[in-house]
Order: sequence, then structure tokens, then C-alpha cells
Amino acid sequence: MSPESEKFVCPPHHSGRIDKIIAQCFPEVSRSLIKKAIEEGRVVRADGTSLEPKSKISAGEEFLIDLRRPEVKKHLPYEYPLKILYEDESVFVVNKDSGMVTHPGDGTGPDTLIHALLHHSSSLCPVGAPDRPGIVHRLDKETSGVMVVAKSEQAYHHLVAQFAERQVTKRYLALVCGKVRENEGVFNDPIGRHPKIRVKMCVSNHGSHAITEWRVVRRFSSDYSLVSCRILTGRTHQIRVHFSNANHPLAGDLTYGGRRSRQNKIFERVMLHASELGFAHPVTGERMLWEAPTPPDFTKPLEKISKDFQG
Repeated sequence: MSPESEKFVCPPHHSGRIDKIIAQCFPEVSRSLIKKAIEEGRVVRADGTSLEPKSKISAGEEFLIDLRRPEVKKHLPYEYPLKILYEDESVFVVNKDSGMVTHPGDGTGPDTLIHALLHHSSSLCPVGAPDRPGIVHRLDKETSGVMVVAKSEQAYHHLVAQFAERQVTKRYLALVCGKVRENEGVFNDPIGRHPKIRVKMCVSNHGSHAITEWRVVRRFSSDYSLVSCRILTGRTHQIRVHFSNANHPLAGDLTYGGRRSRQNKIFERVMLHASELGFAHPVTGERMLWEAPTPPDFTKPLEKISKDFQG
């Protein structure tokens, strides 16, 4: 145990699972952090005996506990004109630009959304992965649109649960190659890691369940279709993979089969925009729906192909 460990005595008239007892005695600490501390051996009996979250304890038993949060990595603030749609003491709602990485990782620079939020606010949520404080979901680098970031531990765990339980509304606009003949439909093919190219995903029988609902908003002759998508799951590259598998890769998406020659003249990015995000406020419970306006690097190519096909 670390020197920061402190003595804990199970209170009178308490007995049962140790994770639940500690949660009752330390209501300010999240259950996930308590579970992690026990599993990492930072909660032990006074004699050093290890425990499991489900271990039964009784009143009067003594333990050594260390419930400190994992240290959040320090990042330098990055001055950037963020498009903040909403902010309070619990959450940020931002309209992320295409080209901005959501959080630090291998090969990223000091200019991610996390760095930009640190310039806007001196502190971020203390929980999440060390390089992802407050991040409960993410958008690909080239995908623009609405995101929510937690500012408090309570908000973080509440939002994580909403995403896990599919209580969040997520809508996107996508420009896909080719004429989509049906007016609407649903993709439910499972998605997994590509067996040979590790940076790609693919439809796979060994993948995870994935559902994408879609409807056509507009057709541009036989070359492109603008579709509105609602995803009921959150798989990596889900919309990109589903439409590519249906022979309608997203415009500008060279990774999943978009047309290269024409795209280099018109599309400077993957044509995918997170247009709406709905969730229950983690403190008030109020249902909130946020819309992110489409940026110029999405609307200008639409105007260009519209003029081309009208002329």
C-alpha cells in the first residue's frame, strides 16, 4: 500500500459487499473509482490481505484504503476559437471543426480539442482516461459537429451511462457517392477491426452489433446523395463503414473507397457532420437537444456539386 493509504473501519450496523459499504461511507467518490481501487489492491484488510469488490465485510473490521483519483496528464492550453454551443458547471457542448483531433494520443500534437478546452477553462473533469479528461464520446478528426464534454465527475459518469444505455440521440449529415435509390433504410451489419489494416474497420461477423438508420435528404443527379443518419450504437467509423459496405462510400473518404480524382478537386475532408446531439442534463435531468450548423467546408462543396448538376 502507498503512504497515502488511510485507515478505514467498517461502521457499526454495516455488513455486506465492501464496494457498497465504501460507496455509502464515501458518497463523493464514484463507484467505478472504488471498484478500480479495490481491483488494483489499493483497498486491503489491515493485515494486507487483498479483496474483491464483492468481498463481504462486517462492522468493526479494519482496512487500509487509497481512493485517490488517477492523475490526469498535464497538457498545455491551446488558443483556438472554439464554437461553444452551451456551457455550465457540468458540461461543455461544442461544435468541433473538421481537422481537429478530439483528444491526445499516439502521433497527435498539442492542438486537440482537449488542449483548446484547457485554454478556455482552467480545469477539466478529473476522471476519464489520463489523456481524455471528461471525454465521454468522440468524433473522428475529419468529422465536424456537436460533442458534449463533462466538466465534473458526476456529469462524466451520468453521461457515460447514457451513452452505454443508448439514451443519447445522435444524428449526422453525410454526403455519399452514387445515387441511393431507396428513400430510407437501416444498416445493422456488425462492425469490427479490419483483419489486415489495423487503422480500418469493416463489416465482420466477428464484430460488434451496429445500427444506422438513414433517409435521403437530396440526390445530386446520379453522382452523390445527401443522407441524414441516426446511429443507435457508437462503433468506430460506423457510418463510413456501413455506407462503404453498401457501395456508397462517403465523399472525401479515401480510406473507405471514395472516388479519388473528383474528390481532390472538390472535397477537402470526409463529408460527415454530427448535426444533432440529445441527452438528459446530468444534474437537472432536463432533456436537451443541440444542433450544430454545418461549416463552410461542408456547405461549399454541396453548393458546387449543386451548380454542376443544374448546369
